[in-house]
Amino acid sequence: MHTTPTHLVADTLTLRPWSPEDSAELARLYRDEALRRWTSEAVHDEAGAARWVAAQRRGREAGDRFAFAVEEAPEGVPGETRAPGAGARLVGNVVLKYAARGSGSAEVGYWTAAHARGRGVAPRALGALADWAFTAFAHEGLTRLELLHQVDNTASCRVAGKAGFTPAGILPAAPPAFPLEGHAHVRHAPTAA
Repeated sequence: MHTTPTHLVADTLTLRPWSPEDSAELARLYRDEALRRWTSEAVHDEAGAARWVAAQRRGREAGDRFAFAVEEAPEGVPGETRAPGAGARLVGNVVLKYAARGSGSAEVGYWTAAHARGRGVAPRALGALADWAFTAFAHEGLTRLELLHQVDNTASCRVAGKAGFTPAGILPAAPPAFPLEGHAHVRHAPTAA
């Protein structure tokens, strides 16, 4: 079992493991039609959200799936001091899927809440996740991360590029998860200078 860090930080974003207390907000975020279109999770209500959160915990405990809730700190008021996480708003999810341990390769995924799209949340969160993954699993030889999405998800192509992933090819359709062809993007571990 691999120990997931409590928090990763990227500017105003904090990435932390999902908790059962997130279920109500997660269910609310999944009311967004675009989010439901691009994700394969079945989160229709708070009970479904609770099951999803529990599945993320099991993946973390098994050491093959590391999902992080992405929170954004509120804009600060000059001179105001806040406790860490105080007033933070849930803005997305990033995940490292590392089922083939020792293969040198893993997959990443993400989604962004409707209210947070277009503000660079996904690229910053994916960058923090990639940096952590390459460091945490360097001893296992992790050198390649893949980001996969359907060809008609043009926003994901932009996110991939901004997060340092380069185009790597076209994937055949694989219904039901990928009913259309897909794009593969790859980010390699930094090389030591």
